Amino acid sequence: MPHNIAAADGGSVAANGGSDAPVKAGFWALTLGCIGVVYGDIGTSPLYALRESVLAAVGPGHAVSEPVVLGILSLIIWALLLVVTAKYVLVLLRADNNGEGGTLALMALASRALGGSRGGAIVVLLGIISGALFYGDAIITPALSVLSAVEGLKVATPAFAEYVVPITVVILIALFSVQSRGTAKVAALFGPITLIWFAAIAAAGLWHIGQNWNVLHSFNPYYGVRFLLAHGIIAFYTLSAVFLVVTGAEALYADLGHFGRGPIRFAWLVVVLPALLINYLGQGALVLADPKAIENPFFLLYPHWALLPMVGLATAATVIASQAVITGAYSLTQQAIQLGLLPRLEIRHTSESLFGQIYMPRVNSLLLVGVLLLVALFRSSSALASAYGIAVTGTMVVTAIMAIVVIRRVWHWPLIAALALMLPFLFIDFTFLSANLLKIVEGGWMPLALGAAVMTVMYTWKRGSRLLFEKTRRQETPLEFLVASLEKKPPIRVPGTAVFLTSDPTSAPTALMHSLKHYKVLHEKNVILTIETADTPRLHAADRVRIEPVGETFSRIILRFGFMETPNVPKALAIARKLGWQFDIMSTSFFLSRRLLKPAAHSGMPRWQDRLFIGLTRVANDATSYYQIPTGRVVEVGTQVTV
Repeated sequence: MPHNIAAADGGSVAANGGSDAPVKAGFWALTLGCIGVVYGDIGTSPLYALRESVLAAVGPGHAVSEPVVLGILSLIIWALLLVVTAKYVLVLLRADNNGEGGTLALMALASRALGGSRGGAIVVLLGIISGALFYGDAIITPALSVLSAVEGLKVATPAFAEYVVPITVVILIALFSVQSRGTAKVAALFGPITLIWFAAIAAAGLWHIGQNWNVLHSFNPYYGVRFLLAHGIIAFYTLSAVFLVVTGAEALYADLGHFGRGPIRFAWLVVVLPALLINYLGQGALVLADPKAIENPFFLLYPHWALLPMVGLATAATVIASQAVITGAYSLTQQAIQLGLLPRLEIRHTSESLFGQIYMPRVNSLLLVGVLLLVALFRSSSALASAYGIAVTGTMVVTAIMAIVVIRRVWHWPLIAALALMLPFLFIDFTFLSANLLKIVEGGWMPLALGAAVMTVMYTWKRGSRLLFEKTRRQETPLEFLVASLEKKPPIRVPGTAVFLTSDPTSAPTALMHSLKHYKVLHEKNVILTIETADTPRLHAADRVRIEPVGETFSRIILRFGFMETPNVPKALAIARKLGWQFDIMSTSFFLSRRLLKPAAHSGMPRWQDRLFIGLTRVANDATSYYQIPTGRVVEVGTQVTV
């Protein structure tokens, strides 16, 4: 079985439709929408990326030379062209899973191609690693982006310096507080505001390029190579800061299903890439003219009268970037739950028309706590930038590895051709990852620690669920045997239909056995219901329901949902009417087993992992709410199981 995360599986506004699927909104509306949602993160990188790169190369208080500036600009330009344009825009946008993108969608695609082989298990592990690392990105992006924007106040007047952190905290608390109301209305402003942002950063950069056309020499890769060869280990360390210019690139792929391949490519090539290149070149020209401007080259691009408006616009842009990452965390968590990597958590739909509009209270609370802790610990964007790269580079490495599997097994390319295409990108990703690992002590430990914790949770849940399934299956009665026995010697019948939920359609559900044991009655019609998750994002209604007769009064129904869908059992069962099954929710009772788990003396996991798994089962949302079954139609039967 496959699983976000997807990667910043993050679009918060969506027209439904994949890379080649027909879309409900027009091309231009989708293009404007993806400028706000897809490019919010990478679009705010100019706030800090060049500054951190130059300071990493020369150190604070040292002279900034032209070879250093041109070398770093060359590295920035070619990072954008190779990592974002070539790898993501030209290659990965074609590796869609039924129109959906993102690390978890790619994992599902690669896992399906490999089947149940050892390679398939490795791909699932890679997906778990990538998904875990994304949560590190999800708490760093809001903290770093909003901090860097609010720090512009210090440029306007030093008197604001002591208020930067409190203002950042207030903005972040407000941002997370409004999540429960949904982002549909706010999302309508994302595209226009971000478009204004790109126009503003391009205009300022263009003005300063006009003051020093020499910065255009940095398009020549010679300057970047010369910088790397001349500065040795310092240049390698600088690469970790240069990488900041491509953070957010995963969103191009993750939001493929929301906006489609065409709008994402057009927005990047026509709007976003030119604006970013012009702004970075403008910052370089400014630093060459005034080396002291390296203190904050982005805001110093603007005249004093424009500083406060730009701080306001930058804050709005960073809030938009943060919103996309937060929504991505919801989407990734939803996919992970469907793919059996996390326990069921409450999912609220905040829009009737937009599929991607969901809110997860527990995820939101955990993200807010993590973001505020980061702001309190690091207190500046420069300090926080050290922690940023590891999570994103790790995700990019995993994506490149899984892409090789997809190109080889799904696209049916020769292995040599697949390696020739992806190994150069993988080499670049590994280089950036190695450079970022040098920053572990300075803050890089944080996303690694968080990723390790999430990985442990995902692995424990997946392993514990499998062990529990195997143990209960050994103790259960084969369904066909039970049905044959009941039809030979039937108990008292009562009117209506009983639906028994179970994860194993071949065995008699525990709830059925306890119902017979205690009530000694059987409904006129009985359904053994199993809910499965497909390794595709969504399923058509025709593929949703499968009905098999087991006996005269028993049926087996399999409901299938895509890993990006929220299961709705009553709505899916209504589809069964077309297949001849008379379903009436008011005459149907749903029987569920509620298990109380206790650690066994001998289990397949260490004792600490047993306790963690049991703890996760207790925080999981109940099946009634998750499957959207009316509570008045549910009967829960409690059982105690050791694991």
